[in-house]
Amino acid sequence: MKRIIRTLSLFLAFFSVGILLPHNLRAQAYADTKLSPEERAADLVSRLTLEEKASLMTYRSAAIERLGIPAYNWWNEALHGVARNGSATVFPEPIGMAASFDDALLYEVFTSVSDEARVKHRMALADGESGWYQGLTFWTPNINIFRDPRWGRGMETYGEDPYLTGRMGVAVVRGLQGPEDAPYLKTHACAKHFAVHSGPEADRHRFDARISERDLRETYLPAFKDLVTKGNVQEVMVAYNRFRGVPCGASDELINKILRGEWGYKGLITSDCWGINDFYVKGRHEFVKTPVEAAAAAVHAGVDTECGSVYHHIPEAVRSGLLDERDVDTCLKRLIEARIRLGEFDRLPLWSELPESIVEGPRSRSLDRRMTRETLVLLKNDGVLPLKKGGKVALIGPNADDREMMWGNYNPVPNATITLKDALEVRVDGLDYFKACEAVHHIDPVEEILARLEGFDTVIFAGGISSRLEGEEMHVSVPGFSAGDRTDIELPQVQRDILAALHQAGKQVILVNFSGSAVGLVPETQSCNAILQAWYPGQEGGAAIAEVLLGDVNPSGKLPVTFYRGVDQLPPFEDYDMKGHTYRFFTGEPLFPFGFGLSYTTFRYGKPRIQGDRLVVPVTNTGRRDGVEVVQLYVRRPDDPDGPLKTLRDFRRVAIPAGKTVRVSFPLTDETFRWWSEQAQDMVPLPGCYEVLCGGSSEDLQRLDYTF
Repeated sequence: MKRIIRTLSLFLAFFSVGILLPHNLRAQAYADTKLSPEERAADLVSRLTLEEKASLMTYRSAAIERLGIPAYNWWNEALHGVARNGSATVFPEPIGMAASFDDALLYEVFTSVSDEARVKHRMALADGESGWYQGLTFWTPNINIFRDPRWGRGMETYGEDPYLTGRMGVAVVRGLQGPEDAPYLKTHACAKHFAVHSGPEADRHRFDARISERDLRETYLPAFKDLVTKGNVQEVMVAYNRFRGVPCGASDELINKILRGEWGYKGLITSDCWGINDFYVKGRHEFVKTPVEAAAAAVHAGVDTECGSVYHHIPEAVRSGLLDERDVDTCLKRLIEARIRLGEFDRLPLWSELPESIVEGPRSRSLDRRMTRETLVLLKNDGVLPLKKGGKVALIGPNADDREMMWGNYNPVPNATITLKDALEVRVDGLDYFKACEAVHHIDPVEEILARLEGFDTVIFAGGISSRLEGEEMHVSVPGFSAGDRTDIELPQVQRDILAALHQAGKQVILVNFSGSAVGLVPETQSCNAILQAWYPGQEGGAAIAEVLLGDVNPSGKLPVTFYRGVDQLPPFEDYDMKGHTYRFFTGEPLFPFGFGLSYTTFRYGKPRIQGDRLVVPVTNTGRRDGVEVVQLYVRRPDDPDGPLKTLRDFRRVAIPAGKTVRVSFPLTDETFRWWSEQAQDMVPLPGCYEVLCGGSSEDLQRLDYTF
C-alpha cells in the first residue's frame, strides 16, 4: 500500500505540478524547456536578489517560492554505494575495487549505484523530501594519490598510481553520470580533493603542500585531468589544505590557470565541508581575517557552492566592495545550469522504469559479489589453499563476524551482510568459531585459545583493522593510530601474538587480512601458511572470501599499493615530494610490490615484441586451473635520473585457460610516452629512448628497448 501511495504521489508531482512553477510564471524564459540550460540559467539569475543568490550557493540551497525554485541539498555520498540514506547495496571499499584492475566491471558497479540513486531520489520526491543525502549530486570519487600507507583516508582512493587512479576514476564518473548523449544527466560525479592532498588528517586544515612542478604534473594532477578531459566529470571539490601558500579553495593557479584554463573545465566547483572556514579561523590557514573576506576569496576564485555557512556573507562582501556581483552571477549560473541538466527543475519522470526493488536487489548483490571476488589478493600460499575437503577447520579473529568493519566508510547500511563466519558455517562441516581477541586489545589467554583449538589442523584467522580505527579526522587514540591516520603499519600486537602462538603450536594458519591500507606483514610471512588481503569487502564479502578459500573462485586481484615492510622504509609522512614514495620512486625492497597477486595457477610470460605500433606479449597458463592474469605495461626513461623508476601505462585483465597461451596486445601511443618536459613544464609526448616493461607485477617484468 505504501508503494502505491508513493507512486501516486510521484505521478501527481510530475504531471500536476509540472515544473513546479506558479501558472503565471510558466511562460518565463527560465521555465522554457526548449531553451538551452545556459539561456534558462541566465534568465533566472537575472531575476534574483543578491540575498537570494547567496541562499542558492550553499549546500542547503534554499527554495525561492516566488520563482518556483525548489529547495535542494547538494551534499550526497556514493563512495561505494548510495550512502547515509537508508539501505542500499554496499560494494567493496574503493581501494579493494582498485585491486580488481577491472574498470569495465567498475563501470557496471557505478551504473548500478546510479540506478539505486535515481530510485532513492524519486522516492524522496514522492515523500515531499529534499534533504541531506537525497539529491543527485554525489561527492565521489576520491582520486587523491595514496602516497603513504599511514593516511587514514587512503582506503577511499584507487591506490598509489596516477594511471590506475585515472582509469578507474573515469569508469566511476561514466557509471554515475550516465550516457553523455542523454537529454538529462543521471547524477553528478565529483572529482576530489583538488589538489595535492593525502594526509595527515590532523593537519589538513593548516597544512601547506609545497612540491615541485614536476611532482604536481606527473603524480598529483593526471587523474584529475583524466576525469575532466576524458570523463566529463560535472563537479570538482577543492581540498582543505593550502597549495604553495594559498588555500586550494582560493587558488587561482589550481582553479583558473589549470582546471578551467588549461583543461577547459566548465562544471561546478564545491568546497569541502567547512573548508572555507579554514581561510580565517585562528590556528588554521589564517589566509584572511574574517568570514566576509573568506567568502569573497572563494567566490572570486570560482568556488560555486559551499559546504558550510560562510557564503551567507556574500551580500556583505559585495556591498563592502570586496566582491563583484558579476563573480557571484558567474558561479550561480553554473549551479542553475547543473540543476537544469539533472532535470531537477523540470521534475520529469526520469529513469521511471527502475523499480524500487532494485535497491539492494538480487542483481545488485550479484554484481557486488562479482566485484568482491576480483578484489581479493592472494599474497602468500604454500599449498594450504584452496582448503582440502574433510579437514578440521577453526575460524577465529576480530574480523570474522564484524559486519560494520566490512562496510568500510562513507557507506550505506544494508539489510543483509554475509560475514566470513556466516559463509563458512554453511560450507564447512564442524567449523568452530570464537573471537579470541579484539582488533587492538582484549586478547583471550593464549593457553585458552590453544586449548580450544586442540584437534584442529587448520586455523583461519580473520584479522587486520577496521574503519573504526582508520578514516577521516577521527577521534581515535590507540597504539598504532592517531586522528584516523596510522603511526605504524604493522598488525596490532595482540594479533601478532596469536599468530605466532598458532605457528609454534604447529597449526596451518591462514590469515585473512581486512584493512583499507597496506599492512607490514613481515612476521606473518613466517607464521602464516597463506595470506589473503580482503580489504573492506562490502556486504557480500564473506561469501566471496569463502569461495576463494574453498577453491570455487581462483583469486585474481593485484595490489594497487605497495606493501612495505615497515614505517622505517617510508619518508616523513608530511613530505609530499614523491622521492621515496610509491613503487614509482621507492628504491628499497618491498614486502609485496605494487601489482602483485598470486593465483591458484601459474603464468609464464614470453618475450614481448613490437608489431607495428603495438607491443604483443604471449602469456601462458602453465598450471592445471583456468585463471585470470592482470597483464601490466610499464615504461621507464633510462636517461632521466630524476624520473620514476617505472610507471604504469596500461593493463589488461585476461582469462587464460589451463595450458593455453594468449597473446596480449597493447597499443603504443602518445599517451604511453607522455613524460615530463622541462621545456614545456608539463607532461607531453616526449621523443627519446625508453624501456617498455611487461609482466604480472611492478617487480616481475620483461624488458624491451623502444625509441619513440
